[in-house]
Amino acid sequence: MPNLQNFRDYYEILEVPKDASNEEIKKNYRRLARQYHPDLNPGNKAAEEKFKDIGEAYEVLSDSTKRTQYDQFSRFWKQKGFPVGKSRPRDNTWWNNRAKSRDVKEEVNPGDYPDFESFINQVVGVGGRRESKNGSSDGVNSDPFRSPRTKVEYTVNPRNTRRDIEARLTLPLEKAYKGGVERIRLEDGRSLEVNMPIGMVTGQTIRLQKQGINGGDLYLKITVLTHSLFKLEGTNILCQVPVTPAEAVLGGQIEAPTLDGPVKMTIPPGVKSGQRFRLSNKGYPADNGKRGDQLVEIQIVPPKEISPQERELYEKLREIETFKPRADLVS
Repeated sequence: MPNLQNFRDYYEILEVPKDASNEEIKKNYRRLARQYHPDLNPGNKAAEEKFKDIGEAYEVLSDSTKRTQYDQFSRFWKQKGFPVGKSRPRDNTWWNNRAKSRDVKEEVNPGDYPDFESFINQVVGVGGRRESKNGSSDGVNSDPFRSPRTKVEYTVNPRNTRRDIEARLTLPLEKAYKGGVERIRLEDGRSLEVNMPIGMVTGQTIRLQKQGINGGDLYLKITVLTHSLFKLEGTNILCQVPVTPAEAVLGGQIEAPTLDGPVKMTIPPGVKSGQRFRLSNKGYPADNGKRGDQLVEIQIVPPKEISPQERELYEKLREIETFKPRADLVS
């Protein structure tokens, strides 16, 4: 009996039992996707591969039809009928009998596949996908609040009569945050209006029933573009806000940008560069319907050019100021 090491246990990957509910699968997927997201694990190849495995497992287990097929055919992975390497089995009697007894409608011969993974990919309908030719940075506008065009690209499995389509949908952070109706154009020329959920994240998959080919489904795989001002940290949003030296010394009200628009906040006198302040409920939506917070990080920025009057005042200030920041450096 061959030991096929490339079998992928999707339940184990998502850390759920085989009788897990759809809600439990979705909850664990989001938790793991955030944990292993490449943006939170820069340069970590293991985390990147884990992130891909999590997405593949969720794509199958979140779809009731694919999950049923996976549960059915994954029972056979240690049985006879699958070749070792690229060799072909001589006798497929066992498989043919099992197929008849289980009323398998599509005639599938395990000997046509080099390994169990290829077999499952074909039967369940995963694998064989290609990345979008457009990288995630394509279409980024220098204006951070101008939404770039949505890019959609998909592939189909030519061996199926009923064809599912996978489309890669690239969105700016503002659209991913707000959700709502989004018009997309597919490679076959069709134009669809899709009601997108709020708080979408990179790696998330949205299923559109019967929008594929010959009654198949359309799967939109979401990529959220990196933003020039905002950075996601789980459900919190980090934003750096520059202040002048005078504002840092005197404190007072400043204006900070958020995904809901600018808000006013107060900074204390003597604020330091790198100091963070929290704006409650101004972050990203969470699974429980609540929102994270926005973290405002202060950056003290000196002016590059000053007027003659400003220079004169700065020189007078230098003469009379009592603050000695380097006093502890003198022995």
